[in-house]
Amino acid sequence: QVQVVESGGGLVQAGRSLRLTCTVSGGTFSNFVMGWFRQAPGKGREFVAEISRRGVNSDYTNSVKGRFTISRDNAKNTVYLQMNSLKPEDTAVYYCATSSLGGPHPHRYYDWGQGTQVTVSS
Repeated sequence: QVQVVESGGGLVQAGRSLRLTCTVSGGTFSNFVMGWFRQAPGKGREFVAEISRRGVNSDYTNSVKGRFTISRDNAKNTVYLQMNSLKPEDTAVYYCATSSLGGPHPHRYYDWGQGTQVTVSS
């Protein structure tokens, strides 16, 4: 059974940085497209970024382009989300998930972590 665990969230001031980490166990990590999503209070789950199996290709939602970077280390079964120039509107629970298809739609992802809270103060 695949397990997904996120870490690295916290409370930061606007303009600062955080790096989220997601570790996957119980599956062949290099077979997965990996995605990051977020969910703010009262809102639906929003696509943030995805990365291809070998880390060659990535995609981002427009609101984080130029500020966030997704990367992966297949030797460590880990995917990262480096978040720079954080804004209060980035406040949300951030989730990591596995997929064989990828893309921006949550239903294309099947193993999810429990999420990590990111709070950005103004």
